[in-house]
Amino acid sequence: MKKSMVVTIAVLLNAAVCYAQSDIRGSVNNNSNNQGAANVSVGDYNNANMGTTGVSNSRVNGYVGNYSNNQGAANVAVGAGNNASSGSTNLNNANVNGYVGNYSNNQGSANIAVGSGNNANTGSVNVNNATINGSVNNNSYNQGSANVAVGTGNNANVGSVNVNNANVNGYVGNYSNNQGAANVAVGAGNKASMGSTNVNNSNVNGYVYNGSNNQGAANIAVGDNNRASLGSTNIRNSNVGGGVYNYSNNQGAANVAVGNNNSARMGSTNIGGSNVNGYVDNYSNNQGAANIAVGSGNQASMGSTSVTGSNINGGVYNNSYNQGAANVAVGTGNQASMGSTDIHNATVNGYVDNSSNNQGAANVAVGFGNHANMGSVEVQNATVNGSVSNNSNNQGAANVAVGFGNTANMGSVVVK
Repeated sequence: MKKSMVVTIAVLLNAAVCYAQSDIRGSVNNNSNNQGAANVSVGDYNNANMGTTGVSNSRVNGYVGNYSNNQGAANVAVGAGNNASSGSTNLNNANVNGYVGNYSNNQGSANIAVGSGNNANTGSVNVNNATINGSVNNNSYNQGSANVAVGTGNNANVGSVNVNNANVNGYVGNYSNNQGAANVAVGAGNKASMGSTNVNNSNVNGYVYNGSNNQGAANIAVGDNNRASLGSTNIRNSNVGGGVYNYSNNQGAANVAVGNNNSARMGSTNIGGSNVNGYVDNYSNNQGAANIAVGSGNQASMGSTSVTGSNINGGVYNNSYNQGAANVAVGTGNQASMGSTDIHNATVNGYVDNSSNNQGAANVAVGFGNHANMGSVEVQNATVNGSVSNNSNNQGAANVAVGFGNTANMGSVVVK
């Protein structure tokens, strides 16, 4: 597990403050008002920042707060290796001896990066190779906003929290509002994340909580090797010293990954190669939503909990609402999971309970070698020091696997 030291301080371009290799003996605050403004950078290796706070290679002996107002603003970077950030907080190689808070208002704004190797962030918090001696909080408002990255190797984030190779000595919380927003990554090797919390190769000495509101929103990744995540919590190769909670609201939302080797996740909790010293709880609301992965080697997960190669020192509970929703994987070697709990090669020191509601929903895998689970519990090569129960409601639902070598489970418990 990497224990990194990082420091970030810079509020860029429009009403921004910048620090490089600095020592700030107090807090860093951005209260800029950029309503209806336009911030444009054209060329290669551009950085377009509006109402953003960035701290790089620096130390802050206090909190870092971003309170910018970017309603109706446009932030654009065109070229290669671009970074376009609006109403976000970005910490790289930084040390912050206090909390990190992002409270930006980006309603109706547009944040666009066009080219290759782009990063487009709206109302998000990104912590990379950093040490935060406090909590990380995102309370951004991104209703009706558009965040777009077009090209190859893109990262598009709206109302998300991303913690990579970092130490957070507190909790990580995401409470962003992304109703009616659009987050789009078009090209190859794209990552589109909306209202999600992603923790990779990090230590969090507290709980991880995702309570984002993504009603009627659209999160889209088009190309190959895409990752589309909407209202989900994803923990990879990390230590979490508290529970993991996903309470996102994704009613009527659309999460789409089109291409090969895609992953589309909506209202789900996914834990891989990690230690969690608390219980894992997924209470997402995905009523009337659509989660779609089209291509080969796809994974489509809606209102589900997946634990792989991990240790959970508490129970695993999935209580998602997926009534009238559609979860679809079309192609070869697909996995479609709705309102299900899957435990693989893991140890759970507590109960495993699946109580999802999937009335009138459709879970579909079409192609070859497909696996479709709805309202089911699947335990493989795992140790569970407690009971395993399935109380799912699948009235009027359809769980379909079409092709060759397929498996379809509905309202079932499978232990291998």
